[in-house]
Amino acid sequence: MERQRPTSLRDRARYRFDTTLARSTGMLVGWLVVSCLAVVVPVSALVVWTDPGSPRSLSGRLSAVWRTSAETLRLGAPTGAPMRMALSVLLGIVALLCVSTLVGVITTGLGERLTELRRGRSMVLEQEHAVVLGWSDQVFTVVGELAAARAGSRCVIAVLADRDVAEMEEALTASLGRGSAVRLVCRSGSLTTVDTLALVTPRAASSVLVLPSEAPEADSEVVRVLLALRAVLGDEAGPPVVAAVRDRRQLPAARLAAGRRGTIVETDATTARLLVQSARRTGVGEVLRDLLDFSGAEFHLVDVPPAVGQGPAGARFGDLLLRFERSSVVGLLSPGGQPRLSPAPDTVVGPEDRLIVIAHDGVPEAPVDCRAYVDPTAFAAPQPDRGGPVRVLLLGWNRRAPLLVEALRHSVAPGSVLDVVVDESQTAPVQDQACSLQGAARLTVSWRSGELLHPESLADLDLFVYDTVIVLGADAVDGPGHPDDRVLVTLLMLRELEIQAGRTLPVVAELGDHRNRALAPLGPASDVVVRGELTGLLMAQIAHNPHLAAVFGELFAAHGASVHLRPAHHYTTPGRETSFATVVAAARGRGECAVGYRRTDPEAATGNLHELRLSPAKTERRVWNARDEVVVVANDSAGPDQPHGTLIAVPGMRHDHGDDTALSGGSPGRQSPHDSPEQDRTRGENGTSG
Repeated sequence: MERQRPTSLRDRARYRFDTTLARSTGMLVGWLVVSCLAVVVPVSALVVWTDPGSPRSLSGRLSAVWRTSAETLRLGAPTGAPMRMALSVLLGIVALLCVSTLVGVITTGLGERLTELRRGRSMVLEQEHAVVLGWSDQVFTVVGELAAARAGSRCVIAVLADRDVAEMEEALTASLGRGSAVRLVCRSGSLTTVDTLALVTPRAASSVLVLPSEAPEADSEVVRVLLALRAVLGDEAGPPVVAAVRDRRQLPAARLAAGRRGTIVETDATTARLLVQSARRTGVGEVLRDLLDFSGAEFHLVDVPPAVGQGPAGARFGDLLLRFERSSVVGLLSPGGQPRLSPAPDTVVGPEDRLIVIAHDGVPEAPVDCRAYVDPTAFAAPQPDRGGPVRVLLLGWNRRAPLLVEALRHSVAPGSVLDVVVDESQTAPVQDQACSLQGAARLTVSWRSGELLHPESLADLDLFVYDTVIVLGADAVDGPGHPDDRVLVTLLMLRELEIQAGRTLPVVAELGDHRNRALAPLGPASDVVVRGELTGLLMAQIAHNPHLAAVFGELFAAHGASVHLRPAHHYTTPGRETSFATVVAAARGRGECAVGYRRTDPEAATGNLHELRLSPAKTERRVWNARDEVVVVANDSAGPDQPHGTLIAVPGMRHDHGDDTALSGGSPGRQSPHDSPEQDRTRGENGTSG
């Protein structure tokens, strides 16, 4: 047994000193006094004894030492009788205690105030600011778009989440850029507490957005936040509220909690539908992002030009497509707020209808007759519909996969095949869900297990027999690491197989972090869908333009009109120089609304140099090649079992398309900065306040 080393004198002295200090505050003060005297008195004596002008006598020098020590300790320096000196010391100690107490009180108060500010517990006294409740990956998209929508004007965005204020401010500032003119106000606390919600003064805000977290119970939390927000706002008219939920089963509860002022967006179904659309035609995701952000062309409502609407029978919708040079007409909004996207060209425009247009700003454009720029001889010959059964490969599985399979089942031709490859740990749940999603003759679903991170597993698949490959990322709560890691590795292996084979492989991948878009190794026919990005863009658009909620609800519904990319040779002869007005007129003959084009440079090394132009001038002329694509808003050709419903619970919106009842909600009518006073007046008279 090893002998214990004897304790040193230093350790014993330190232990006794620490024990003495821990007894009471009085002991601490006593040691402080002793320490001060042990330093001040000897040094004062040394100063006196080394001063040539000091008294010669011992009593005189001791008096000088006393005065020097007293002045150093601020105790006063009277001399004379011992009682007088003792009273002077007492008064000095009392003054020192009073000053020290005052300094301590001030320091404590300032410290508590600074701590309170760092915790984000102070009231936000702003007017017409945007309020964002919650924290998720969508917050960067939402805040960035809200800032872009208010560019050039005073912009204050208040963010309330149950996170550290400093972390939120740092992350959002880095996302916006250090030179941004946006004023961010972050507050921390529980979103379901009425007093905490009142800190961001939602009653005085211009819009309120509620974001779901990545937790499993996120949708239930959104409903509780909406209930708390309802208690703060009351039943009076207030700002429009836009919230997002992941599970469609939570839509009715969220709609009821939001009340008439609320619009609910379904996140997972929106992502699944965008994945299917991107799988059908590469580039649709890019078009939708450009349409929904505030940096390019956007949706607007404009009045029908008086000159166009003259006549006993009213104007025809097809006639309006060529009456604006830089705005693309895509639909009508009835006085009751019901949108009709890409209606038939012979649809009669009512006297109180408004036009849904895509334009680069909200300033009403004077009507211009562009029919003179149309060259009918350049129209392409009718193209046969080559739509048929497709083969789709799905790599990975998550909570959005059943929604994706369902959306795919209702959008493909009968006889299509979906092969699902998942990890062995996911085999059992995938088998149960895949069997329940069988679509009879329309879509056959099969599954197999394999290690997606091993190149051998992908090499064993005959990838090039598939029309498209969809790669799904893991849910944020599944396992350690970043959810996008598996997707990036899978994309890397697919790209390597594509290069080795010398063939193009259409791939659509789902990512959770928009910053990983730049890291994704994509091929010429590949695309990326960022989970929640489209939902964030939708929420920002609806918050900024509440009167367009019904339009977006129709655009992203599971039926009706949507955005498509069609080959340019369906509209105009390849290799011939024509105007965009010619393309618009050719699309009108097909019952579609052309809103732009996607140019592909055939001389690019990879054939992937794209340029997207939305709402170009009708007078713009160019030579159209075989790889160009035209962006159109057109009605989907749905089968008899096409589902009816909408991905957005839009206020006052009704769909009478079969047995399923579409969701509805409520939203107040607030004037958008994009609207003119006449537009806002018309919207109020027509009852289209959302």
